[in-house]
Amino acid sequence: MNTEALLRDLRRQLDDGGLHGCLVVRDLHTGEELGIEPDTQLPAASLVKVPLALATAERIRRGELDGAMTLDVQPGRIATPGPTGLSRFRHPARIAIDDLLYLSTCLSDGTAADALFDLTPPAQVAGILREFGLDGITVRHTIGELTDTPQERFDTAQAHFAHALAIDAGTSGGGHRVPQLDTSRANSGSARAYVALLQALWTPSSIHPHVAERVRGLMAQNLLRHRLAPDFSSDATTWSSKTGTLLNLRHEIGVVEHSDGQAFAIAVLTESLVPASTQPGAEALMAHIARTLRDHLRQLH
Repeated sequence: MNTEALLRDLRRQLDDGGLHGCLVVRDLHTGEELGIEPDTQLPAASLVKVPLALATAERIRRGELDGAMTLDVQPGRIATPGPTGLSRFRHPARIAIDDLLYLSTCLSDGTAADALFDLTPPAQVAGILREFGLDGITVRHTIGELTDTPQERFDTAQAHFAHALAIDAGTSGGGHRVPQLDTSRANSGSARAYVALLQALWTPSSIHPHVAERVRGLMAQNLLRHRLAPDFSSDATTWSSKTGTLLNLRHEIGVVEHSDGQAFAIAVLTESLVPASTQPGAEALMAHIARTLRDHLRQLH
C-alpha cells in the first residue's frame, strides 16, 4: 500500500474507533516522518511533565537547584480515580528534588510535579524550551489545575456526563467551556512539537548531553505502560515514554530504539468522541495506528 492510501486507511480506522487523532512518527536517523494532523494543537495534560523534567534537570546542571535538597511536600489527598503517588498521600512527606523528578515523570505524580513547578514556574519552563529552540509547546499552568474538572464533581457511575461535556463543549478554533481543554488557556502542544522535543533529547542538540541523558532515563523508567508500550516493547526494543490523560484526552509520546540501531520518535495525541472513562479499545487503536506508521517507515529503508 502506498503512503497516501495508508494514511487514508488509518484516518478511517480512527474515525471508526471514535478517535480524533494527531500523530507523528519520525525516523531519528533520517528525519523522515509520517503524520496525521501533525500540527494541530491539543491540551497537553501530563505530557507537560517532560518539559518540566527537562527544565528541572537543566537548572540542576546550572547549579541553580540542588537535586539532593529536600522539600516538605503537602499530601494531595485526592480520592478520585487516576492520580498517583504523593497525590494520594494522606500526610506530609520530605522528599529530595531528584526523587520528585522520578515521581513526577515515571509515576505521573501531579503533586510531585507541582512541587517542581513551585521551584521552576510554568513561564520559566516555557522560557527554557525556547532557549533550546523548541517551539510549539505552551506551558501556562501547574498540574493542580487539572484536578478541578467536571469529572471531579461526579461519582464514578456518572463520569460519562463529564466526558459528554468534554466532547460537546468545544469550538472549531480550539476553545472550550472546560478551561483545561481550551488550547488558548491550557498547556498545549502538537504531535510534531513533541516529536521535536524527543529528537532534541535523543540526538545531538543544544540540550546538554547529561541533561538529555537524565530525561531519557526517566522516560525509560515510566511505569504507565498500558497504552503504546504493548506494541513497542520487546526483547529487541527499548520503549521510553510519557502518557497524558485528561477527560476524553489520551496521549502518549515516546521513542522506540531497535537492536539494529534504528530509532523512531512517536507522538500520539487523541480526543475520544465516546463518553466513557475506560476505553481499552481506544488505547489499542492508538498503538496499532502508531505501530503501522512505524512499520511503514521501516519498510521504506
